[in-house]
Amino acid sequence: MDVHIFLGSNTDMPIAEKVAATLKEFSVSHKIDVASAHRTPDLLEKLVKESDAKVFIGIAGLSAALPGTIASKTTKPVIGVPVNVKLDGLDALLSTMQLPPGVPVATVGIDNGKNAALLAIEILALGNKELAKKLADSRGKK
Repeated sequence: MDVHIFLGSNTDMPIAEKVAATLKEFSVSHKIDVASAHRTPDLLEKLVKESDAKVFIGIAGLSAALPGTIASKTTKPVIGVPVNVKLDGLDALLSTMQLPPGVPVATVGIDNGKNAALLAIEILALGNKELAKKLADSRGKK
């Protein structure tokens, strides 16, 4: 598996589906799990530690602790997708962006699952010439 997608709640599934659709376009293997940093922290830690993914994507709203919690459990790249639940998603955006030094999370725009997938693909393409070509060809068409 290349990308492991985590949702804080099933209500975030529409964004995860955008991520998955974009990954599928590039034939990038992925998995989706629901695991909350607040409600099921032990499950989240277990899934992260057992995952063979090269990149993680955390999708969460409100306090958006999920991407930061994932990052605290791995040294692999983590991409955060803040979700618009309240305050136009600004609470989630700021929570995802403002992590302490040493626990980085790349953050995309509010509800922007497609950009999270594309960033994951860019990271994976660093070590995969075929994927890099697919990405370059895709951008050339737009």
